[in-house]
Amino acid sequence: METVNIKMADGVCYRAADSGYDSSEALVFLHGFTGSKESWMFLQDAFPGERLVMIDCLGHGESDAPLQAVRYSTSRQVSDLAAIFDQLKLHKVKLIGYSMGGRLAYSFAQVFPDRVSALVLESSTPGLGTLQERKNRIHSDRKLADFILRNGIKSFVDYWENIPLFATQLSLPEGVRKNIRAGRLKNNPSGLAGSLLGMGTGSQPSWWDALDNIKAPVLLICGEWDEKFCIINQKVHNRLPSSKIEVVKQAGHTVHVEQPQIFGKIISEFLSSEQA
Repeated sequence: METVNIKMADGVCYRAADSGYDSSEALVFLHGFTGSKESWMFLQDAFPGERLVMIDCLGHGESDAPLQAVRYSTSRQVSDLAAIFDQLKLHKVKLIGYSMGGRLAYSFAQVFPDRVSALVLESSTPGLGTLQERKNRIHSDRKLADFILRNGIKSFVDYWENIPLFATQLSLPEGVRKNIRAGRLKNNPSGLAGSLLGMGTGSQPSWWDALDNIKAPVLLICGEWDEKFCIINQKVHNRLPSSKIEVVKQAGHTVHVEQPQIFGKIISEFLSSEQA
């Protein structure tokens, strides 16, 4: 994988890893909050013959972390993705998004449907259903952003890795948990805070009423121990009957971390079936 710099019109720079195959279509991986392109590197040999692109989302990894929260809005980041794909000469993409990355993938597929040939959405949501839910989430995201800026990255990571959503990670091998923590600690506090404020679940658009606009094949993945997101995936499937759901045994929110081999196999089989 070659690491590339991609500059936006306003000077903001993204970093991405590109396998470099000469193709105008690629599997594009979008990580979750506190993650980076490194989150996906275990898959770099899992799709022979495919071009793979793994992006550090804005405020994460080696990408820039602008100070203005508005720069992190979903609409701006969707436009950034389109510009990244243009610079990489990608006409079509198969988007694989986890959690925050999945929310971004949902939005990109709504704004640029003709550029998406497949969607793989792991532990993600098309948004919150009511205005009150969005207001409540915006309030909690602001409090968390303030906590990050006030207390620094280490205190935040200490808190974040112990929230109930990630309880199932406690059973992972110590080396895996150390790698996850090290990756989180590399992030810029301003970038994480800006991401929460600009494109948190409360700030993003809600796509529930527009799901049937998605024409690309959709694979929905969740872990059996992540009841909340399995319910969300079932609701999405009810709106998108042509979608497929995979509930992965012995996994929680981070299926790709807790069951990496199964995760790669599921995606490979889905993409192969759609090409048949």
